[in-house]
Amino acid sequence: MATLKNSETIPWVEKYRPQVLDDIVGNEHTIERLKHFARAGNVPNLIISGPPGCGKTTSIWAMARELLGKQLKEACLELNASDDRGIDVVRNKIKVFAQTKVTLPPGRHKMIILDEADSMTEGAQQALRRTMEVYSKTTRFALACNQSEKIIEPIQSRCAIVRYLKLSDAEMMARLHEVAALEKVAFDNDGLGAILFTAQGDMRQALNNLQCTVSGYDFVSADNVYKVCDEPHPSLLVEMFKSCVKGKVRDASETVHTLYRLGYAPEDIISTMFRVCKSCDEIPELLKLQFLQEIGLCHVKIVDGLTTLVQLSGLVAKMCLLNEVK
Repeated sequence: MATLKNSETIPWVEKYRPQVLDDIVGNEHTIERLKHFARAGNVPNLIISGPPGCGKTTSIWAMARELLGKQLKEACLELNASDDRGIDVVRNKIKVFAQTKVTLPPGRHKMIILDEADSMTEGAQQALRRTMEVYSKTTRFALACNQSEKIIEPIQSRCAIVRYLKLSDAEMMARLHEVAALEKVAFDNDGLGAILFTAQGDMRQALNNLQCTVSGYDFVSADNVYKVCDEPHPSLLVEMFKSCVKGKVRDASETVHTLYRLGYAPEDIISTMFRVCKSCDEIPELLKLQFLQEIGLCHVKIVDGLTTLVQLSGLVAKMCLLNEVK
């Protein structure tokens, strides 16, 4: 294994990308289904949906690698969201590949992997439907997407839908410890906890944040992680919530104003506020639910374009009043 200095230019996301299904973290039941498909050989058309960074594309490639072996390059085609995926691509590139003859063992099929398939135009999806039907004897399609409902019904009815969940903190922490040991990373537990907080179940984001923190500071601590990720520090927001519980509107507002002056976008502040509130033990449970409701209503206004300090200040004032009403 290369040392960190020799591998700084290689993204750890790619360096430690699992090559076989056994190495993939999380979603055990779903991975077992794919293993069964790989053993049986006769893979159906698949729609794999789930949040970013949970291993959708990696698991499709791992299954294709186990199915096709040395013939992977000639028998597997991948198109990503960065490619033009209008109706012309379906009619030309995909159809031409489906027509290409490749000698495979009995029960094996060529594979076409369409990453971010939910971004395909409806016209392209309609053209794809017919292609899937005509070449069903020789070609299988695997469509990875974040939202399966954006795939048209005729395609959904031709596919087995496999759903992924975001990774748990325990699963992500185990992989982070593994990578940190291989790269000889200096860290403390609060630092890895901060990476989990910023990644929110996205393994790709977690590994990127880990590598960026190591490259910038050589030591993974909570403060260094939040500096690299440029997110409001949760400890500041915990203090703000304590002030809200006590009804100290001036102290609570000062924290929000400080974050706003530091250049954090209101949407970043409000989303971090929501995550901190959910896990903050300093807030009584009933009051926490009321806080989350107010944060949600404010978030809607910010997403609609009201990204001003007035909205955040109003939110803080409402949360301080909630304790008095109670």
